[in-house]
Amino acid sequence: MSKIRVALAGVGNCASALVQGLEYYANRSPKDLIGVMHPEIGGWTSRDIEIVAAFDVDERKVGRPLQEAIFAKPNCAEVFQSALPVSNVVVQMGPILDGVAPHMDDYDGDQAFRPASLPPVDVAETLRAADADVLVCYLPVGSERAVRHYAEAALKAGTAMVNCVPVFIASDPDWASRFEAAGLPIIGDDIKSQVGATIVHRTLSRLFNDRGVGVDRTYQLNTGGNTDFLNMLEQGRLVSKKQSKTQSVQSQLDVPLESKNIHIGPSDYVAWQKDNKVCFIRIEGRGFGDLPIELELRLSVQDSPNSAGVVIDAVRCAKLGLSRGLAGPLEAPSAYYMKSPPVQMRDSVAHDLCEAFIQDPEAGARVSTNPAQGARERG
Repeated sequence: MSKIRVALAGVGNCASALVQGLEYYANRSPKDLIGVMHPEIGGWTSRDIEIVAAFDVDERKVGRPLQEAIFAKPNCAEVFQSALPVSNVVVQMGPILDGVAPHMDDYDGDQAFRPASLPPVDVAETLRAADADVLVCYLPVGSERAVRHYAEAALKAGTAMVNCVPVFIASDPDWASRFEAAGLPIIGDDIKSQVGATIVHRTLSRLFNDRGVGVDRTYQLNTGGNTDFLNMLEQGRLVSKKQSKTQSVQSQLDVPLESKNIHIGPSDYVAWQKDNKVCFIRIEGRGFGDLPIELELRLSVQDSPNSAGVVIDAVRCAKLGLSRGLAGPLEAPSAYYMKSPPVQMRDSVAHDLCEAFIQDPEAGARVSTNPAQGARERG
């Protein structure tokens, strides 16, 4: 089968984990693929994903070969595959727009962003020249204008999109209709890690309700030391992230909580944690006889690799949709792989519908054809 040609918008920690992972699993047998969710989708394995273009704005990455740029500062993702093949992909200068928070430029340390003094390339033209099938958006949280710029470029270039960040594209009806009109699939928005804070919180919240226990209040607190956490020290950039994470958990409850009784969001930047994310979850509820039930959990993960396996799946689903002529948001894969999909559903249902999509893409491309229902489920 032909390769899946992927372009990366952002060469940060998540891109580093993805590129390392593609080589790490390249020569492994199907029985030795711990960490890969689906060994094969549509006939494609992870070996069939080829990075053909990459964009960034940091002077330490722009102009460098991809296999070098993914290890350049401020990246701090765990190195689990240091030996990489020589890539003919050179990181190109993307548009800055709102992609760099002011404090990221001024921050005193290796985690600071250092924008290159180069004009941005024409992203759409670069995607066309690279013959990219799928654009993976890895821009920082709060990059509203920059993400939309890349989405526009994908539409112009005829490239499918996987939106891993909490800027609402796939779940926005206007953007969704534009991708549909262009005949292009999109999966989004805001990637769920394989076993991360959001999926664990969703599952536990659903467990309470499924077992007849009412949830009264809950919180999720996260700390980390990568550039994502440093970027989110600016509260103004957190609006969409908090919205995405909060509605993702709320969607699993039979009765959504009042805003005062739910707090979900990044909490603080701890430099020495680097790419290690630590999550604290607390759920307070009432069981039989209205007697209290309290749950507390601490989860520690390597943040960026925790999402890479999901992206490998999402890219192949996007290509599968592209090969079948599907357009607009792919609802089942979006619901399974993303925090803020066009249609929220229980994770067990999303899993089954995504499996159905993989077997028969027409079955899971559109879960709901009722826009009002979709809006209610998105919260």
